[in-house]
Amino acid sequence: MNRRLVLASSVAGAVLVALDGTVLTVAQPSLQRSLGASFAEVQWTSTAYLVAVASLLVFAGRLGDRYGHRRMFAVGMLGFGAASAGIALAPDIGWVIGLRVAQGVCGALLQPATLGMLRLAYPPDRLAMPLAVRTSAIGLAAAAGPVLGGALVSGPGWRAVFLLGVVPALLFGAAALAGGARAKGAAGPALDLPGALLLALTLACLVYGLVASGAVRVAGPAVAVLAGVAFVRRERRAADPLLPPGVIGSPPVAAALGVLVAVSAALFGTLFVETYVLQRDLGLDPFQSALRSVPLAVLMVASAPWCPVLLRRVGARWTVGAATALLALGGLVLSHATGTVALGCGFALLGAGFGTVMVAATHVVVRQAEVTAAGVAGGLQQTALNVGPVLGVAAATALMGVGPRTALLVLAAVAVLAVPLARLLPGRGVVSLTRSAEDGVRDGDHAPR
Repeated sequence: MNRRLVLASSVAGAVLVALDGTVLTVAQPSLQRSLGASFAEVQWTSTAYLVAVASLLVFAGRLGDRYGHRRMFAVGMLGFGAASAGIALAPDIGWVIGLRVAQGVCGALLQPATLGMLRLAYPPDRLAMPLAVRTSAIGLAAAAGPVLGGALVSGPGWRAVFLLGVVPALLFGAAALAGGARAKGAAGPALDLPGALLLALTLACLVYGLVASGAVRVAGPAVAVLAGVAFVRRERRAADPLLPPGVIGSPPVAAALGVLVAVSAALFGTLFVETYVLQRDLGLDPFQSALRSVPLAVLMVASAPWCPVLLRRVGARWTVGAATALLALGGLVLSHATGTVALGCGFALLGAGFGTVMVAATHVVVRQAEVTAAGVAGGLQQTALNVGPVLGVAAATALMGVGPRTALLVLAAVAVLAVPLARLLPGRGVVSLTRSAEDGVRDGDHAPR
């Protein structure tokens, strides 16, 4: 598969998932009225997807390492498109929730593959730019999602929202399936099924416990800790662990994942609090609130292409450290902002910081991994970006009782505390010790020509 097609497929998969999340939020009130669902049932349309995708990302990445990332991408895209079409035709809320679980499973299959395919197609020293393109596309999708979703819900109705990505999903999925069927290669690493089950249980209980209420909020994390301990013991004894020591034991990878969790928690927690500040405290309607946050999307898109330049000139250490500090500064500005200009500056700093960290930290995670573990690396990166927002929103919800300003300051402090982790990242001129895609082991995907 040529590099342009790999990049287009990677972007399409990432955009499809990003759009799905943003447009669903807009469609939920209309969906609730149309199907006569309760508020709790509608919340499950988000929760079911989140739990399914977060718990399976790493195992799905390992499946890609073994059977081929194009194959996993194809199955994920085709399944995601079919589930989306099914939701558009769903007769009741039960079908919607069940199909959202199916979407989560398919999303878990395709997301690590979008990074695994890039790792195989591009040499390590040329990965930054395709990752920047991917990040910019995600930023555009996140910005366009609410507007596009609102137009569809106001016009054809909420069912049209789920038809939006069906055709692209089927087209890119079919193209990847055809390419994967032609590719021949030896099977990759063995699968650690007991480890996969324990990790899935750990993540599922953690995520569900954070988004649930009542006794589940205590029981979920408690079970997650027990399952996590059992998972660690299993990994230490396994002949072929789910998480290869070369990936999870790498200080740069661990630091990059920690930064991704922290900055995504700080960002999404801040956005959660700011929604209430803008609409409840400042009296703005949803459209006016959305306009105030436009600089975030603009700077996220604009900052991503500059990140490869920064990585070449100053290295990941300074790039991630400075960008994380920039995001923290944005939260600090928003904690005092009431006027349009101040709000715009705060959101712009958040977008510039997050867009840069996304590219630079992802570059470290994917580049440091051997080609035989590219899927696991992609799964870990995606897991960090799924767990971080859940942690951030849960923390913001708990802190709202002491006031939004305090909540914003605490979330900014979370980002500040992540800055020292950047010291563990590669500096300028540090060369990856892994082999490039051209020289590495194939997982059934031929080298691009």
